[in-house]
Amino acid sequence: MRRVRLAVLASLSVLATSPALAQAPQVEKNISMGMALAIIQGTIEQCTKDGYKVSVVIVDKAGNVAASVRGDGTNPHTMEFGRLKAYTSRTRGQTSLEFMKLTSDPANAYLKQIPNTVAVGGGVPIKAGNEVIGGVGVSGAPGGEKDEVCALAGIAKVADALK
Repeated sequence: MRRVRLAVLASLSVLATSPALAQAPQVEKNISMGMALAIIQGTIEQCTKDGYKVSVVIVDKAGNVAASVRGDGTNPHTMEFGRLKAYTSRTRGQTSLEFMKLTSDPANAYLKQIPNTVAVGGGVPIKAGNEVIGGVGVSGAPGGEKDEVCALAGIAKVADALK
């Protein structure tokens, strides 16, 4: 009988605390506006130094656009292409150039069917430690590997904040 009472009390205490725990807010790392702007600035500085006109898009942890800039003299498609590159790197947790290499293997070609992903360089995940909290996509340089160099330079501007 005593065991039954203890079991009932234990069950009631779990049930009483469950609603309180379920209502606790979720705490997660994400891209701040200041961080997004700093990454954009660093990216554009590098591409300008290298002689490229680019557009830059930052997506947050949820894959939504946090900030974007269409570079002077860029083609209209660069904004959307930059967004797709950023989204790809955020979703996959790898650069879009790595994704391109992965999907070049016919055994992995099915991955190209993931909506809103592109297999071309220029997208880089933004990581706080090992956690992917966003992505940066660059479009406009003559080749995805050149876009990626600029994206990496932008992320380097905030590297200390991502540790």
